[in-house]
Amino acid sequence: MSLVHTDVAAPAVIVDHIRRLVECESPSADAAAVARSAEQVAALGAELLGVEPERLVVDGTTHLRWRFGGATRVLLLTHHDTVWPIGSLATHPFAVRDGVLTGPGSFDMKVGLVMALHAVAALPDRDGVTILVTGDEEVGSPTSRALIESEAAGALAVFVTEASGDGGALKIERKGTSIYEVRVTGRAAHAGLEPEKGVNATLELAHQALAVAALADAVLGTTVTPTVIGAGTTTNTVPASGSFVVDVRVCTIAEQDRVDAAMRGLTAVLPGAVLSVEGGPNRPPLESASSSALFDRAQSIASRLGLEPLVGIAVGGASDGNFTAGLGIQTLDGLGAVGGGAHADDEHVVIDAIAPRTALLGALIFELLEQGDS
Repeated sequence: MSLVHTDVAAPAVIVDHIRRLVECESPSADAAAVARSAEQVAALGAELLGVEPERLVVDGTTHLRWRFGGATRVLLLTHHDTVWPIGSLATHPFAVRDGVLTGPGSFDMKVGLVMALHAVAALPDRDGVTILVTGDEEVGSPTSRALIESEAAGALAVFVTEASGDGGALKIERKGTSIYEVRVTGRAAHAGLEPEKGVNATLELAHQALAVAALADAVLGTTVTPTVIGAGTTTNTVPASGSFVVDVRVCTIAEQDRVDAAMRGLTAVLPGAVLSVEGGPNRPPLESASSSALFDRAQSIASRLGLEPLVGIAVGGASDGNFTAGLGIQTLDGLGAVGGGAHADDEHVVIDAIAPRTALLGALIFELLEQGDS
């Protein structure tokens, strides 16, 4: 039987560290705020790990990396950006009450970030561990994807400390995502005097939105959803242009490829309308084959730690773990906070679950490193 490493800091210490990060607001779109947050994370990590991180600024966005030893064998993925705008602390202050911690970005995912730092700090040997803290996950990781994929290449495993599912469930499947924008160019005309001389972009968009929505497949779990739409300029003018955005979620690469081909094969319905489609796949799916071995290991460790049996779930949302799973690297997600309300007014974290989950994460890292040395 493998050893189980369980030493972690006292819950009160961890909660104080969480407060420090939550009270430094870091909305993804505010590069200066993300940079300030990165300095807070760097300072905390330096205290716990005894070494400063590398500061990686890509197109103005600040990411952090701690790399111990040579090649990465275990990669911990986490992020410090949030969806909450500056000023959110005024209406959603950090608080601890009745065993529950609240504050903007606490559940998603500053608690998971602190857990990752503490789990690694407790390891007797960190050789082969890399912690990557990104600053743009909430907006699709446009500047960090290359860093993530480069760091994961060759790793034994990737652990993602995103928040758990309901009741602490680990996320063993995540849907892949694609984003498209369908654009239509028509021809303007006076809506009252001679509408027949126009090419109505709104009508063409309506045809296309129905065609796009029909690409969904409920049996296979594929959703294809037209979302934001806009067209026209004035109430008495036939719209000359317009566009809508499409959100696609899929369980398999095959479905992602099918929908992509169909989106690129769309053709205009109205004579004279010109259609274009931009965008494409953003994150590949995290399929169960990428997580099953790590989940089984986590189950075994949880039993030896005296924790409740773990539950694995499939979710529609994507994370940076989708990128690493897409490379064929074993990836386990949802190892962070237990709670709920991500992106919502009731965002919260159950404090009693933080230390046991941190011990679980530390033991997972420890055993993978031991395996790599055997």
